[in-house]
Amino acid sequence: MIYTVTLNPSLDYTAFTDTVNFGKTNRTKDEYIVPGGKGINISILLSRLGVPTTALGFAGGFTGEKLKDLLKNENINCDFSQINADTRINVKLSCGEITEFNGSGATLENSDIENLKSKIKTLQSGDWLCLSGSVPSGVSADIYKELALCVPNGVNVVIDTVGKPLLEALETKPFLIKPNIDELCDLFDAEISIDNIETYAKKLQDMGAQNVLVSCGKDGAFLLDMNGKTHFQKAPQGDAVNTVAAGDSMIAGFIKHYIETQNFAEALKFAVACGSATAFSKWIAEKKTVDTIYKNM
Repeated sequence: MIYTVTLNPSLDYTAFTDTVNFGKTNRTKDEYIVPGGKGINISILLSRLGVPTTALGFAGGFTGEKLKDLLKNENINCDFSQINADTRINVKLSCGEITEFNGSGATLENSDIENLKSKIKTLQSGDWLCLSGSVPSGVSADIYKELALCVPNGVNVVIDTVGKPLLEALETKPFLIKPNIDELCDLFDAEISIDNIETYAKKLQDMGAQNVLVSCGKDGAFLLDMNGKTHFQKAPQGDAVNTVAAGDSMIAGFIKHYIETQNFAEALKFAVACGSATAFSKWIAEKKTVDTIYKNM
């Protein structure tokens, strides 16, 4: 089973309009509500690819119930811990470009974190655990390290976060981390390009990561694997519609294909196909789109 953790999930309300007049009533021409959160995005694509997945995290109030309903519609097993606060709503206004108003989210209690740790301790050898997203306000920066330390032997851990939470978690020697190239630049306060990306990926590997996958936007993705081999996969050409969940889709694709093939190069290729498929879609890609792109790569 592949488990995902989203500490601060959301309902994402996206509205489309031709013009915005601040201080006046505006009419939308289309809108939709979808589940939000990096771990949740991973679970959605996994499910669409036919892979069983369980979403862990926190949910509360009527918005939390709606979140769980939407995930059940995606055939995702939800095992959220109930909290005494409403799941946040993020508002995204699309008018040529997207303006976002992201809710701060609930304040988690120590008991909430301990409840999540208890669930993680029940995972079995051969399972996968994806820890993804920013750390909510009031939660310790070493939360992903704490959660990874609860993982039983034989469980592969994937971490996709930034800054101090990532650096702290490297001590647990996660199977895979996935910064994007901009996050890598911020992490090392350096100018990083495809030409020197291996140097910085090696630094992260020396700090504990077994495999380092770096997404490079429209250029593709780079992988330094646990055997010291480097791989680069160009991205297919296409018109980007929505890049919000492209990185999460890459993680889902990489895990699925690596489990099936144990081949890093092929897993990277499928990961890029998944990320591109989502970038070319209105939301998270459907299996048919992924398969078409992968076949033509």
